[in-house]
Amino acid sequence: MRTLALLACAATASAVVPAASAPETRAAPPPCSEEPRENPISEFTSYDELLVELDRIERVSQGRVAVDAVGESNRGRDMVLARAGDGPKVVFVTAEIHGNEKTGPDGILDLLDYVGTSGSSEAQRIRSELTIVAMPKINPDGAALDRRGNDMTWQEVQQRFPQLAGAAEPWNYYTDQRQGDDYAHRPGFDVNRDYHPDLDYEPDPADFPGDSAAPGWFLSPETRTVRDVYTGLQREFGDVDTYIDLHHQGACYTVAGTDRLVTMSLSGKFVQDPAAQGSGYARFADGFRQDYSKQLNVAAYDSLQEAAGRNPDFGNITLYPQDIDLPGTGLGAFQLNGSGAVLFEVRGQTQTLGERHREMLTESVYIGLSGIVSAVASGEVEQLDPADYDRIPPTDRGPETGSRVDIEQ
Repeated sequence: MRTLALLACAATASAVVPAASAPETRAAPPPCSEEPRENPISEFTSYDELLVELDRIERVSQGRVAVDAVGESNRGRDMVLARAGDGPKVVFVTAEIHGNEKTGPDGILDLLDYVGTSGSSEAQRIRSELTIVAMPKINPDGAALDRRGNDMTWQEVQQRFPQLAGAAEPWNYYTDQRQGDDYAHRPGFDVNRDYHPDLDYEPDPADFPGDSAAPGWFLSPETRTVRDVYTGLQREFGDVDTYIDLHHQGACYTVAGTDRLVTMSLSGKFVQDPAAQGSGYARFADGFRQDYSKQLNVAAYDSLQEAAGRNPDFGNITLYPQDIDLPGTGLGAFQLNGSGAVLFEVRGQTQTLGERHREMLTESVYIGLSGIVSAVASGEVEQLDPADYDRIPPTDRGPETGSRVDIEQ
């Protein structure tokens, strides 16, 4: 580009310049919009490409990364899990439970590539202190359709669970228009409302149709597989130290008090404190670690702020709304079961941003993940002040209502 600029200057110098030339005009960038539209997404890693890349990482890692199929989606796609390290603490990471939220898988691949193949002292420490368990696409059917919901009908669920024959349709069953996608002819579920804090729960018709503030039911093969991985890790390690779930949110939120667009929001709060009076989850109170969740989030935030010196966008990190109670999410259910929990909400979904800013947004995911993993491996996370979590800037979400949380996290 510099050579082209110099040639242009030379040509201008040798040419006759008009006495009054019209100033160059450039098209203004399109305004930020939450209106759904068709956008290119080919730069994101597809399901087939994910399998190829995981195979490559497993091969070149020389045994440091192991990849296995641990279940199948409703349409028969393998749900794959990668495992790196052999340390005593587990960091469990999942991504793309909503199929239109696509930076998470690429961020996980970058993390696995580094932890599994690097000979650096930092990577060696991570491998010796942690066992990283990652499921990069836990809704592969939704990912293939580039939509939030999975690909499953209520009738299929009733066939799988005959006790639900007369139950009302769940509130998170999509048969209408959502985020520009028409579910009328191909229904599906928001599977991130399908978890339950009781990890042995089986669907009970008395619990339907439910709502956003109630637990889910483990109806889908996708959530049952993630649940089974989690409980398997509990049996193997005693507990799952850290759980991180990677998502996307609106494209046009700003850092409160500024006009800077949010790159990512963080959260470590998903359910009411089970020790609080009136909580329906008192039996989980002894193992609940709210402060640890806050420390994990601070580790991610600090890592991104440090990276802002080379790209200011990495500094535009905010706190996700804290007035939520979502026990039907994976984060809510696993936090109640004793894991420190972290939510990443990256800017924009495919129907708003497509693949614009993909490299920067994916790198922000990798930086945040790396910050957490490094702090847990070194023990530094336990020295972080949980109060710093509450000093993370809030998000200005504009004139919307809080109901938008139901089409994000």
